[in-house]
Amino acid sequence: MASMWQRIFGGGRKTVAPRAQPRATAMPAPAPAPRIAAAVRPTMPRTQIEDRFQRFVLDLPDADIDGPTTSEQATLKRLELLSTRFDMRSLPRLPSVLPQLLRTLKSEDAAGGQLAKLVGRDPLMVGEVMRVTSSVYYRSAQPITSLQQAVVLLGQDGLRQVLTQHVMKPILQANAGALGHAAGVRLWDHAERCAHACAWLGKNSGCDSFEAYLAGIICRTGTGAVVRLLDQLIADVSVPLSPGFLDSCARLAGRLSLQAAQHWELPARVIEAMADGQDPASPPTTALGKALSAADLLAMAQLLAEHDRVAADLDLSQGDGDPFAPALLTRCQQDLRRHFTQAKTTG
Repeated sequence: MASMWQRIFGGGRKTVAPRAQPRATAMPAPAPAPRIAAAVRPTMPRTQIEDRFQRFVLDLPDADIDGPTTSEQATLKRLELLSTRFDMRSLPRLPSVLPQLLRTLKSEDAAGGQLAKLVGRDPLMVGEVMRVTSSVYYRSAQPITSLQQAVVLLGQDGLRQVLTQHVMKPILQANAGALGHAAGVRLWDHAERCAHACAWLGKNSGCDSFEAYLAGIICRTGTGAVVRLLDQLIADVSVPLSPGFLDSCARLAGRLSLQAAQHWELPARVIEAMADGQDPASPPTTALGKALSAADLLAMAQLLAEHDRVAADLDLSQGDGDPFAPALLTRCQQDLRRHFTQAKTTG
């Protein structure tokens, strides 16, 4: 029986060898995605930004000469002579109470009543404080009925900014003559941006925020004085002036700014920071001097970009010998752009 089954079914179960599997064909590795190059932001040396800023302030055409020319050298000699005779007392006065008020504001414990008493000694300050606190930005549910109430509403930071703007804006805009009004407006626009950037950078380098703000506001005060002197010396302002001539004017303006700060007896660290930046060949060494130098550059570029004089995305983070990290400068630049471009759009 067993043999019959074997004959019928082939003599038992055969072991079937496994079928060879076809060799897998190696798939080609996916091609790497094309690398997207990071957008390269345009750059510009500081000297070129400063030249464009000077021309913007004075409403001057570009020039393709280096200079100073012979005639410009003669003008510079006269300008230097006039500057030595420049009477700082001709600048708009600082309120006599301002130094004491600034010292009081440095104390976090200063009471509203104490501050209001000091502000109340200057009628112009009183008017400015009341005007600002009556604006839409500060308007409260209850009407402001006293100076102390207005001072408390502003807070110390708000009062500091009101005082510096109340003091410095008339000074920067009080330039007489054909060049004066437009230059004064543009200098104030720069001062606001420089003060904002200097306070921002100063906060990140251990500076007193109010001193940094004040240094930014005042750093180009002397430019207004130079504008007034140039208006006396140059009959035709449409004649191209060389970059060398304008650079010499800027150096003179820096010295006059320092003299003005000393004349007004501003805080010692503010004066020190301004003196620290007098020599363009030597970078600043003090913390506030470094912040002021960087803020001045950022403010010039921001204002020029708002008026389409330089690219809006200009990269200012790679300056030679810059004490601030590139990322920090870029963040400050973005903060300036956000703050002032929006303010311009909504203003």
